Amino acid sequence: MSEELALEVSLQEEEKINEYVTFIIEGEVFAINMSPVQEIIRVPNIVHVPKSPTALMGLANLRGSVLPVIDLREIFGVSKRVVDESSRIIVINLNQTFGILVDKVLSVISVEEFQIEDSSQIQSIVKSEFLKGVIKDSSKQTMIMLIDLEKVIQYEFSEVFKGDELHDQVSTIKRKEETEDLQAEERQLVSFTVEKEEYAIAIEDIQEIVQLPEHIIKVPNAESSVLGIINLRDRVLPLTSLRKIFNLEEKSLDETSRIVVLKLNEFSVGVVVDSVKEVLRIPNSLIEPIPSILFRGEERKEITEICRLNQGKRLVSIISVPNLFKTKAVKDAVSSVQTQNEAQENEQKEIDEEEQVVVFKLKGEDYAVNIESVQEIVRIPDELTHIPKTPDFVEGVINLRGSVLPVIDLRKRFELEKKQRDEQQRIIVFVIDGLSVGFIVDSVTEVLKIPKKIIFESPALSLEQKKLFPKVANFEKEGRIIQFINPNELLKKEEIEEISQSYE
Repeated sequence: MSEELALEVSLQEEEKINEYVTFIIEGEVFAINMSPVQEIIRVPNIVHVPKSPTALMGLANLRGSVLPVIDLREIFGVSKRVVDESSRIIVINLNQTFGILVDKVLSVISVEEFQIEDSSQIQSIVKSEFLKGVIKDSSKQTMIMLIDLEKVIQYEFSEVFKGDELHDQVSTIKRKEETEDLQAEERQLVSFTVEKEEYAIAIEDIQEIVQLPEHIIKVPNAESSVLGIINLRDRVLPLTSLRKIFNLEEKSLDETSRIVVLKLNEFSVGVVVDSVKEVLRIPNSLIEPIPSILFRGEERKEITEICRLNQGKRLVSIISVPNLFKTKAVKDAVSSVQTQNEAQENEQKEIDEEEQVVVFKLKGEDYAVNIESVQEIVRIPDELTHIPKTPDFVEGVINLRGSVLPVIDLRKRFELEKKQRDEQQRIIVFVIDGLSVGFIVDSVTEVLKIPKKIIFESPALSLEQKKLFPKVANFEKEGRIIQFINPNELLKKEEIEEISQSYE
């Protein structure tokens, strides 16, 4: 197995969050649920099965068990591709164990249910009935298509997997000791390297393994053992490295470096390793406590066991995560985040004492709306399309990414004199009672944070005015007043209904 396997390990620790393995087929990114995935391996020698379905590549030997291997490219109707260094087989167990060949495995991601959207409108190399939905990866602007693997297998291999033919072929070449092997106790470990030495951590102690981001944020006044912090799915993750923990010489981080995310109780920390090798299934008989004579005093107490592979030619040191969290490096990393969180809390308090607004002009006066109420701001097209039977106060409509957007001149709405169209004017889009409506303003000037201490209730001149302009900001030193507009009061309920009906 290669270092790319670093991206494939994750545990489903929270029921609300599902883990998915992502991979590439013909340049498109797909995902399958992590729960039936047993492991991910390089492509071994495969024996062809005569008269088998074309999508069944053949049979491979997986530690004495015979593994049927299915080529997803064949199922998707994509031209064959030569197996290369990036090709991988994902081993799945859906009542029967089999492998699926993919072009390249990318990573394991955590996805909440609300992040999965309908896939009916997505064009892909995959039949739409094989897709459960689409995961939007906003960080990379990538659409990840979620495959319903059970439907794929049921549709393409219903006869094979229901019948006995393949089972008979497999059982003739299984080892006689298979039953005993299945009953043997095993440990599942993730192995990685530091300074060319191989170490491993129990898979249940690993939350996930991710690539290094482009930028690691340095923590001011942090201990030298702290590499920094990163933002991992909207949570702050402190980073240290096994090199620092083991007091080894520093090494520049590169494309093979990986972050192993560990959790103990309520604390999470990312530990950087030189590279990740593979997922190991090791019989307990090959694992033994590390001889205490090897280390003096407290030195490397984090290494508690060792496993001997390849008749003792390959030694893998097993790290205890609880002991790892007792090391100074990890303690410093966790402490750095606690300090960072305190700073963020103080910063949030300051933010809470401000209101962020979009400021625009109408006939030389400043107006503001809360930035959260602004859906978007767009230029005015050369022409607005008038649609018959629309209300008189609607200037026209525009096509906004496939949707019809009614547009109203805010000057007209406020009974101000009309202005000739120019390059400064913009359309601010609000959602009012479920309807997206654009309002033309003279110009959008700035996004401003206004201290709440200078925001006051507007003088009550009339009931309508009070609802429409509920607050004002008074910049006393600058002699500047900005009126706040409540967008929900720009249209009356009957006007919204009238606009809605005009498009039915």
